[in-house]
Amino acid sequence: MTVRRLPLVLVALACVASWTARTASAAPLPPNTLSPEEKRAGFVLLFDGKTTDGWRGFNRTEMPKNGWKVVDGTLAYEPVGPDSDKPGDIVTEAEFDNFELRLEWKLSPGGNSGVKYLVNEARVSSGHNGLAFEMQILDDDKHPDAKKGIAGNRTAGALYDLIPPSKAMAKPIGEWNDARLVVKGSHVEHWLNGHKVVEYDRDSQMMRALINTSKYKDIEGFGTDARGRLLLQDHGDAVWYRNVRVRKLAAPRTKAAAAGPMPAKTSNRD
Repeated sequence: MTVRRLPLVLVALACVASWTARTASAAPLPPNTLSPEEKRAGFVLLFDGKTTDGWRGFNRTEMPKNGWKVVDGTLAYEPVGPDSDKPGDIVTEAEFDNFELRLEWKLSPGGNSGVKYLVNEARVSSGHNGLAFEMQILDDDKHPDAKKGIAGNRTAGALYDLIPPSKAMAKPIGEWNDARLVVKGSHVEHWLNGHKVVEYDRDSQMMRALINTSKYKDIEGFGTDARGRLLLQDHGDAVWYRNVRVRKLAAPRTKAAAAGPMPAKTSNRD
């Protein structure tokens, strides 16, 4: 009787092991960890959750002494007092041209920040605040900038002061937002929480017209850099970043070639 039941016991154990393996593979990844799929796709971490290696202050040789910190696995900006030196923005040590950036951000109530890209430090002769295309990060309900600009082009996810998001996709303040930025040749996409909210061609006549009616209209050469650093903005408000990762993309064969980012969901994260 015991011998006959043994195969059934083995089958049951095999089923339990299979279920356990599937459950483990579906478990959320800890923050600042690449999934196997992301590794295969060529992503690398720009923030390891422990140090600021790979980052420095804008127009500085090292990180600012205050403001920017690693806090509980996040790259955080904590407001400084009025008598303190302003930390300014931080940038990657590496430069990028064709790439896909992914990160998560969380903002304080009434807060303002941004992710700038294709940043050329030579365009700013002094100070520690960069000038470039920006994916806006904002508390649309409480920050006055949301009502400025034109048709919402300063709200969360916008190409700041140039193109409004196609829809409002930011999560309530205090929750993590998933952002993606795709740059391939002159083609650019902003994604927020799984939705493409901005798409444009940097070299188009439409973009030049938008710049000529924006706050950038008197800045010679604005938006013409095809390669540069990634930047996290110090706007004086508390903001947190994590899961900051990037992969290089192949250059398009033609100017009109569209970007080809990975599917929106590539890993399970908490």
